[in-house]
Amino acid sequence: MPSTYRTLKTILWNIIVLLLITLLLAYSNQPLADPGERVRVFTRPIEFDFASWMTEAVLAKSLQTSLALPRFLTEEKQSQIVKLCLILVYKSSQLNAQIEAIYADPAISTPEQNSQPYREQLEKFQEYQTVLAPLCETILQQQTSSILSKLDLALIGQPIPPVLYHVTPLPYALIVSPRNVIRQDANISLEHGLSLDELIALEKRVEHNLNVSALVVQIGGIGIYPTMVMSTSDLPYLTETIAHEWVHNFLTLRPLGLNYETSPELRTMNETAASLAGKEIGRAVLEQYYPEFLPEEPPPTDSAANAPPQSQPATPAFDFRKEMHETRVTVDKLLQDGKLRKQSHIWKCADRFFLRTGI
Repeated sequence: MPSTYRTLKTILWNIIVLLLITLLLAYSNQPLADPGERVRVFTRPIEFDFASWMTEAVLAKSLQTSLALPRFLTEEKQSQIVKLCLILVYKSSQLNAQIEAIYADPAISTPEQNSQPYREQLEKFQEYQTVLAPLCETILQQQTSSILSKLDLALIGQPIPPVLYHVTPLPYALIVSPRNVIRQDANISLEHGLSLDELIALEKRVEHNLNVSALVVQIGGIGIYPTMVMSTSDLPYLTETIAHEWVHNFLTLRPLGLNYETSPELRTMNETAASLAGKEIGRAVLEQYYPEFLPEEPPPTDSAANAPPQSQPATPAFDFRKEMHETRVTVDKLLQDGKLRKQSHIWKCADRFFLRTGI
């Protein structure tokens, strides 16, 4: 029996090794016809490591949940902690700007010495942030979950999936499209610590070698799980972004999310749904817990008083989406006819606008 066991174990181990070798060989011989894989030839060493980030974020969230600190605080105390965190973020950004200004000033011969007081103060603020940030995240998660429950977007009082986000430096996104068509062929996440010179050099390499249009852009959040959200002192933006990214996770469990990559139309529908729902949910969080941060609404207008006389036809309102759609169709035609080339930074920005809005 021991001999039979060793034989079976050896056979099983050989099978596993052969499977691993097959997978590795298949990967090494992967065809580069796919646009994304062709671009990744230039980006692999600097791509963002989502697996490591998610592992660390999940561990951090597990620790936060196990402590359950917000349960011992009143709603008023919870809101005060969130406001304090926002102040720390704002003050830190101000100090960073002052430090950068000192180092950029050619008239200052000793920038390290001149910036010392600001750097010491920044270090203290960052220590406070390190302590309070996890608690602040947990509070906003619970407040958003409470609003989702009131909006009947929860199961037995619990949103599915639970609201989980983590404030972190966000990766850059390299967007690649053909020169003669407004279309996104690749969207690759890059490490967040790259310099401007490195990003520009990458754009040029990709464009020169693949004859495409390439642009590196910053993003505000990513709908992985837990969701990634950039650091900000703008509470309306923060609550909206938390809700927006949660909606993406919510839709991932449904056909609209499962088919996100199927077509540009479905991507546009998904993004539109997340944007509309994110605004409503984020505003509801502010109304409930931070009413003083609510953005001002436009004053109501008296439609009867402002309506034009019946005898005179009203001037048709400017339809932004209609006009931009006509512009998009015209640009596509000019590109296909070779009358325009997407080489300038302006066209790169136009690409990004059309891709994001779905016009």
